[in-house]
Amino acid sequence: MIKRELYLEQLRPFIDKPLIKVLTGIRRSGKSAILMMLQDELTQRGISGDNIVYVNFESMEYSDIDDAKSLYSFIKSKIINELKYYILLDEIQEVKGWEKAINSMLVDFKADIYITGSNSKLLSSELATYIAGRYIEINVTPLSFKENLDFKKILTGTDITDVQKEFIRFLRLGGFPIIHTADYSPEDAYKIIKDIYASAILRDIVQRNRIRNIELLERIVKYVFENIGNMFSPKKVADYFKNQQRKVDIETVYNYLDALEGAFIIYRVPRYDLRGKAVMQTNEKYFLGDQGLKYAVMGYKDRDISGILENIVFLELKRKGYQVYVGKFDDKEIDFVAEKKEQKVYVQVAYKLSEESTVAREFGVLLGIRDHYPKYVVTMEDFWHDNIEGVKHKNIAEFLLMEEY
Repeated sequence: MIKRELYLEQLRPFIDKPLIKVLTGIRRSGKSAILMMLQDELTQRGISGDNIVYVNFESMEYSDIDDAKSLYSFIKSKIINELKYYILLDEIQEVKGWEKAINSMLVDFKADIYITGSNSKLLSSELATYIAGRYIEINVTPLSFKENLDFKKILTGTDITDVQKEFIRFLRLGGFPIIHTADYSPEDAYKIIKDIYASAILRDIVQRNRIRNIELLERIVKYVFENIGNMFSPKKVADYFKNQQRKVDIETVYNYLDALEGAFIIYRVPRYDLRGKAVMQTNEKYFLGDQGLKYAVMGYKDRDISGILENIVFLELKRKGYQVYVGKFDDKEIDFVAEKKEQKVYVQVAYKLSEESTVAREFGVLLGIRDHYPKYVVTMEDFWHDNIEGVKHKNIAEFLLMEEY
């Protein structure tokens, strides 16, 4: 099993701390594997296997554990000594009323608890109600570009010399771990991703939100997928359908977008006014939980590349722990304003810098911001190395592999 140190590093400071550790993320992003890696690490620390309880609720083996009482009884049956128990519960949302059982475990057992789930709204609302202030959440995304290279190196036993070639493959296939465990063709990879998407839509959205108009949901999904990197609002989506002679109210659009976000199929990125220093409530951007989703659902098109490059940069900033916004600076847009503690970074993303007007546009907006924080223009160019008045240009593969900005 290939370790995902990015997430283990986030978990380690909280091992044995009196907090529930919650791993959330889109289906098949690697949450189960991370729990198994944690289990191995606990064993290496000298924890007896008898004191580690791992349950995957998507397995038929545990299908009879379907409510809070049966979950509590099962865990209680495993506690046979006075030592601390490490309880690892995978896809916990499959258990009705699970939060009540978790709350009781905290009270009754000497336990360190880890759970995973594929729906953020379900987890956050129920945790906030029953276990407020006693949990930390770590969002797990599909593989980063660096992780993708690490996977390939370990699986092939060779160093990756053509990083640009590998980036093109990553751009087209995305980062779901399963498609990087073998040399799948794009067609086969897209079939796998489409199955992941279908499962997330059915189980984490349609069933959990009791959505009846599946055809409308799919139309809204396709609208979002076609507008990656563009600003829009639920009203704009409703107006689009109205122009197609389909009456859709804004609240329905909002609810469906919220459901898609809850299943980590999309992420909503708000706008931030740099002058007014305030988050704006209109015309947000939406990005995908993995770029492979768009190509698997909509088919591959070269003309989509600009939005996909933005998507990849957004996910990387998020993985590195930044709170990400779309920046508004007077009448100009900054693709990303990313903040973390006392750090801040500005990023413009473009396909090529082949024309002077593109150079002026992408660098110009960042040159207008007079502060000391790092500023980058990120593109597919691998020969254009100029920095302009402190604004740095980076090839996207190079940018993704940077440890710090």
